[in-house]
Amino acid sequence: MSGARTVSDSLRPVRIWLYGLAAFVLLILVVGGITRLTESGLSITSWRPVSGIIPPLTEAEWHAEFEAYKQIPQYSVINSWMSLADFKLIFFWEWLHRVLGRVLGLLFIVPFAVFLVQKRLPRSLAWPLFGLFLLGGFQGFLGWWMVSSGLSELTSVSQYRLAAHLCAAALLFLALLYVPRRITPGPVTGRIERRDFWIAGVLLVLLFIQIGAGAFVAGLDAGMGYNTWPLMDGALIPQGLGVMEPLWRNFFENALTVQFNHRMLAYGIVAYIAVAIWLKARAGRLNGAHEWLGRIGVGVLAQVGLGIATLLMAVPISLAVAHQAVAFLLAGMVVLYIADMQRAARI
Repeated sequence: MSGARTVSDSLRPVRIWLYGLAAFVLLILVVGGITRLTESGLSITSWRPVSGIIPPLTEAEWHAEFEAYKQIPQYSVINSWMSLADFKLIFFWEWLHRVLGRVLGLLFIVPFAVFLVQKRLPRSLAWPLFGLFLLGGFQGFLGWWMVSSGLSELTSVSQYRLAAHLCAAALLFLALLYVPRRITPGPVTGRIERRDFWIAGVLLVLLFIQIGAGAFVAGLDAGMGYNTWPLMDGALIPQGLGVMEPLWRNFFENALTVQFNHRMLAYGIVAYIAVAIWLKARAGRLNGAHEWLGRIGVGVLAQVGLGIATLLMAVPISLAVAHQAVAFLLAGMVVLYIADMQRAARI
């Protein structure tokens, strides 16, 4: 067995670990989506990185948490009807979301230390992985920064901070897929040209922007209104898209405009992937690494269907969470496609 083969095989546990972390991030995303949709995110009004792992255990502790929640605008304006039993339900989802984030840190740092001791990680891989650990920690900070925006004046979190939190999670998820795929041994077939990377890169950027746009839709509860398709408020291009001044505010604060932009970007992505697949098929090169394009195309259609169903049914939790998760999976498939092209091209 060659030395290169031995090194490659020694990284197999590392690849399994990283893929497992990516799956765990996706789980946190799902729980985070439920937390958002059940309006649970502001139920814990303090950030205790260590002691916060343990939930209230006595009635006195529960009443103390409930009293803290009663001090924020969300309770007085929206949820003043809540009993302690109701509060416990929303507390659970936020607590679970935070605990999973802490568990992710442990699932990262403990195997990372073991692999370092075993000398499985070359320096060229160890430092980028440590950077991902720091990104995960920063994501925790962003989560609290997001929650803190809804504790004094707003009745929900800032859509700007929600978008930052979600996009950081997307970056972490994508990196946890890219790194192990890039170091996977074995040949990848397919003729790779420079423009193929540009096509995939633009698609990845479009999907990433769409994930951010979805965060603004969620942050403004924009999906709760205009629940018709293909018309929106009775028209293909509704009135009122630019009513706010200055104009840029409409893109981030006008629920009508935010939902409209999310729709239009989805149409653009469908057209883009359709043309990309058609060009590859016409050239007879929809094989090898480029087989990812067909999978991505199917995923895009499934995602559009989920988005339309979520809208028409006024955002049921199950469909909304699936819609968000599939967005991450779609971007993940593009990252795997790029990694496979790099392997095929030996870049």
